[in-house]
Amino acid sequence: VQLQASGGGLVQAGGSLGLSCTASGRTFSFYVMGWFRQAPGKEREFVAAISSSSSTTNYADSVKGRFTISRDNAKNTVYLQMNNLKPEDTAIYYCAAARLVIAATNPHLYHDWGRGTQVTVSS
Repeated sequence: VQLQASGGGLVQAGGSLGLSCTASGRTFSFYVMGWFRQAPGKEREFVAAISSSSSTTNYADSVKGRFTISRDNAKNTVYLQMNNLKPEDTAIYYCAAARLVIAATNPHLYHDWGRGTQVTVSS
């Protein structure tokens, strides 16, 4: 599946941004979808994941209560709503797909990746 993320930008601390990731193909509803991020000089880290049916979500501790992942299988799209953003949220955000049952946190389990979208939070 091919993935295209959008919605990044520059926002002040405390602000909000919404990311979208649209997938090509007719099997989007079979995939677990995840969001990951990578800041300069750091490894890629897990942000959030959602199961194929939206029944299960998983969040990194650093974003719990501030970020919400959701999906619309009819639109082949997964979303990440980010509220109360902090400067440490600054990173390139990537969406990824995996043929799994669980909403996995390990990036190595995801086989398809989008190009990423930059999120910058100013203090």
